[in-house]
Amino acid sequence: MAGIGFSLKRLFSQKGVLPLCRAYGYAGIVCAGPMILGVILLLGMQLISRLAGVSAHDRELMNCMITYSLLWSLTVSSWFNMILTRYTSDMLYEEKPKTIMPSFYGGLSIMLVVGAVSYGIFLHFSGIRLLYQLECLCFSLVLMVVWTEMIYLTALKDYAGIVLAFAISLMIGFILALILVILGLAGVASLLLCVIAAYGILMTWYYKLLLDYFPNTGGSKFDWLRWFDKFRSLALTGGFVNIGLFAHLVIMYFGPLRVQVEGLFYGAPEHDVPALLAFFSILITTINFVTSVEVRFYPKYRNYYSLFNDNGSIQDIEQGGREMVSVLRQEMVYAGYKQFMSTVLFVVIGTFLMQRTDLGFSDLAVSIFRFLCAGYGIYAISNSLMLLLLYFEDYTGALLGSFAFAAVSVAATIYSILRVPTNFYGLGFVAGSLCFYLIVWLRLEWYIRRLPYFLLCRQAVVPGLVHGPFVAIADRLDARQERLEAKRQTKLDRTADKRRAKRMEKLEQDLEDAGQLWRDAEGKR
Repeated sequence: MAGIGFSLKRLFSQKGVLPLCRAYGYAGIVCAGPMILGVILLLGMQLISRLAGVSAHDRELMNCMITYSLLWSLTVSSWFNMILTRYTSDMLYEEKPKTIMPSFYGGLSIMLVVGAVSYGIFLHFSGIRLLYQLECLCFSLVLMVVWTEMIYLTALKDYAGIVLAFAISLMIGFILALILVILGLAGVASLLLCVIAAYGILMTWYYKLLLDYFPNTGGSKFDWLRWFDKFRSLALTGGFVNIGLFAHLVIMYFGPLRVQVEGLFYGAPEHDVPALLAFFSILITTINFVTSVEVRFYPKYRNYYSLFNDNGSIQDIEQGGREMVSVLRQEMVYAGYKQFMSTVLFVVIGTFLMQRTDLGFSDLAVSIFRFLCAGYGIYAISNSLMLLLLYFEDYTGALLGSFAFAAVSVAATIYSILRVPTNFYGLGFVAGSLCFYLIVWLRLEWYIRRLPYFLLCRQAVVPGLVHGPFVAIADRLDARQERLEAKRQTKLDRTADKRRAKRMEKLEQDLEDAGQLWRDAEGKR
């Protein structure tokens, strides 16, 4: 949702170190809370399982199950999230809050079915015990709900509630795990249940926040599907970004570094752990985008568009455009500097800690960590540029960049495991990120030079009706929903009629009994 950083501005206006830390903490949790929770729980459960004496095989299996469930849930939801985001923002702009929660329910109903069927088939043939299969399936479904809730939570601005939910769910997850260790019940199944419980609490709390903000009224649960035909490139953009971001992890499971943990669950520890650590380097840019870029850029952006809508003069429009572009370029340069410094610090400090501490990191893992830090740093800046393209509704540019990111990252990673020495693993992801950066940067520069043209000359004078397969699907699902609601209402009406008839029968019987008692009393008298 555009402008989330602008609403954080008042938090950053407060003086002092503690208010500043609180503002950055809010921004980090709002933007990447569930993912941070997953990483912390993954590392924390590994540590607790070591303390509990869980075997190395079971620890690796638990790690694989958590990782696979995270990746599967992200992959399924990534094809829907941008469409739901666009639909929700449109409904908020049109002041139709009653349509928000129905779209949430409808989106989840489709995602959960797709995720349950696809992941369930994989788990059925995975070769792990049935209890583990059920836990993995439950975990992935809970994660899909949380990823979807995060879309709607950006409209709430209830940062304290979001952070409190995050902290309490994390704390309860670790407390439950420690209790199991004390009782001697710690194992793969029980520790995974602790992770599910933590995310379950987060999911329930987030849902409560949504119900407190949006009206929980009836309406079309599938109207948002029409946005697939209107903004099909958005769905593809979300899916391609997810593929480019995580495909190199999965591809490594088929390379020389792979380790078969159990059944179809594979891992590549010398690549996975460095990737996990390098991932944290992008948090600087993720938080910076909503705390710096949006705080300064969004007011200029909104002012520029308002000049077109409110009949601003040509001179004012040109001046507003220059100010907006100037601020945009300044903030992206600052963001690049910050990410560069963050990447350098991660490489230097991370390399030192991995080499000097007794954590079992090999030279290969250190080499992969350096490459992945560079790749994630470039990706973070590229993703920010892509989001700016979405601000200007350049969906074609965002799609081109994300597709190139996915295609080059996948192809270069496959080539690297076939032809490149292992100490250069990670270069495939770097190549994909570089290609992503070049395309979105060049496209953004080209687009903003022609922004008045795209605003004035490429918009339809009269919006046309959108027809497509998803419109047809939405119509069918809406019709089915209406039939089900009609049957449900008919059933309720019949039940009410039966109850009413029974009450009338009872009332007539009571009146008859009362009359009989009166007649008997009269007879005796």
